Amino acid sequence: MEHHHKPGLRLRLRITAARRRAWLSAGLRSTCRKPPRRDPSDSVHKVASREIGGGHRRPPRPAAPSSSAFSCPEKFRNFQLQLPFLWTRTKIIEIVAAKDVIFALAQSGLCAAFNRTTNKRICYLNISPDEVIRSLFYNKNNESLITVSVYESDRFSSLKCRTTPIEYIRRGQLNDGFPLFESESLKYPGFVEFDDVNGKVLTFSAQDSTYKVFDLKNYNFLYSICDKNIQEIKISPGIMLVIYQKTNCHVPLTILSIEDGTPLKTFSQLLHRSRKVDFIEQFNEKLLVKQDKENLQIIDVRNSDLIEVNKTEFMTPSAFIFLYENNLFLTFCNRTVAAWNFRGELVTSFEDHELWHPNCNTNNIYITADQDLIISYCKVSKKATDCVDSEAGEVPSMGSINMSNIFTGKCVAKISPSDPTLTIAPRKRSDKSRSTIHSTVPEALEDITALFYDEDRNEIYTGNSKGLVHVWSN
Repeated sequence: MEHHHKPGLRLRLRITAARRRAWLSAGLRSTCRKPPRRDPSDSVHKVASREIGGGHRRPPRPAAPSSSAFSCPEKFRNFQLQLPFLWTRTKIIEIVAAKDVIFALAQSGLCAAFNRTTNKRICYLNISPDEVIRSLFYNKNNESLITVSVYESDRFSSLKCRTTPIEYIRRGQLNDGFPLFESESLKYPGFVEFDDVNGKVLTFSAQDSTYKVFDLKNYNFLYSICDKNIQEIKISPGIMLVIYQKTNCHVPLTILSIEDGTPLKTFSQLLHRSRKVDFIEQFNEKLLVKQDKENLQIIDVRNSDLIEVNKTEFMTPSAFIFLYENNLFLTFCNRTVAAWNFRGELVTSFEDHELWHPNCNTNNIYITADQDLIISYCKVSKKATDCVDSEAGEVPSMGSINMSNIFTGKCVAKISPSDPTLTIAPRKRSDKSRSTIHSTVPEALEDITALFYDEDRNEIYTGNSKGLVHVWSN
C-alpha cells in the first residue's frame, strides 16, 4: 500500500510486499496495561495510557506564517523548540496535520489527535479495543481522515478502511465516521492505494485477483480489472500502467485511462532474459525500465524513442518521488537524494543533505506543494561535529532537519543541535496543560522517525523513536 500526504507527489517503493507484511505483523506488538483512574473494561484507554499517556502541553501560539518563498532561509530562521505534548513507549511512525489538528501514529498502532490551537489532546482514533492503525491519509477532497487498520479479531490478516470528517474528529465524534470498501477482501497481499493526483483509490483483492478503482471524492465504485497474469499496476496522471508477468524475454504492458479503464495502448518491452527487473515506472508518456547491471532505459511510448543512462551514472534507487509539476523525479539511494529529468540528465545533486535513515519513505521527508523545497532528517555535517565527546569518541546520536532547494541543491535552512540560536520556547505560568517531559534541543533531534511540515502554519512536527512529538515554530 502506498499513501501520500503531499499534493502532486508519488512515492514508488520497490519492496512494497515486504512493507505490507511488516505493517500486518506490526499489529502483534499491541499490548494492554491498566491506566489509573480508568474503567478496567476500557481496553482502548488501557493501550492509550501505555502508548501515548495523558501528558500534553500548551506552547504559545505562533505568529502568522511568513508570506515569503518556501526556499527563503528567513522562513525557518527563528524556529524554537516547543516542548513535547505527546509521549509513548513506541516510536512515532507517521505524523499528519490537517487544518488545526495534528495526528500522531505510534508503531503500536495507537493514533492520537491533538488540537494545535489549544494544544490539547482531542481523542484517540482507535474506536475499538483491538484496532491497530497502520496508516493515515488526509483526503483534502472532503476534508476527512482515512485510517487503514488491522484487527486482532481476524488475527490482523486484512486491512480495513474508515473515513471520519476532520470536523467530527475536532468534536471527538469518532462514531460519526463510516467504513470504506467493506465489500473488498483486503487480506495480504491485498492492498489499498490512495492516489491524490488523480483523485482515485485503487484496491487489490488477492482472493480473486481483482483490482478495483473508486472515486476519492465520494468513494463510488468506478470499474474493476480482473486478470491473474497482472504483476503490478502503476498510476500516473490520467493513466495506469498495467504490468503483466514476464514471458521469455519481454514483459507485456497496457496503458489504461484512469477515468474509465479504457485501454489506450498495448505493447511489449524487450528485456534481457537472464537479468532481474529492478523496476518499471511510468510517468506520463515516459516509461522507465531498469534491469540488474544494465543501463536505465527511458522509452517514449508514443514513438518508441529510447534514451539510455549508463549504469555507472544511475544507480538503482530504493525509492522514487515524481514531481509532476516540474517534470522531474527524485531518486533516493544510499542516503543521498538526486533530481533527474526525463532526458536522463542529472539536474540536481544535493549538498549537505545526507539522509539519516537509509530506507526513505514519505513519513520522514516532506516536499512542499510548490515542489521547490525538500525537508529531511539528515546526518549532521562534519562542521557540526564539535558536539562529539572527544574523550569518548562517540558519534552524535542526533541529526539535523535540513531544508534544501530542489532546483539548486543548496541547503537554505537547517535546524541543528549545534546551532546556538535555537532555544526552547518559554513556558507560561498559565500553561498547566503542558507535558512534564522536558527535552533539550539536541534530545529533540535524536533519532527522528517521522516528520511533517505544516505549510499553512509554517511549523515542523517531528516524532522520534522514544515516542515524543515536538513542534518547531517561530
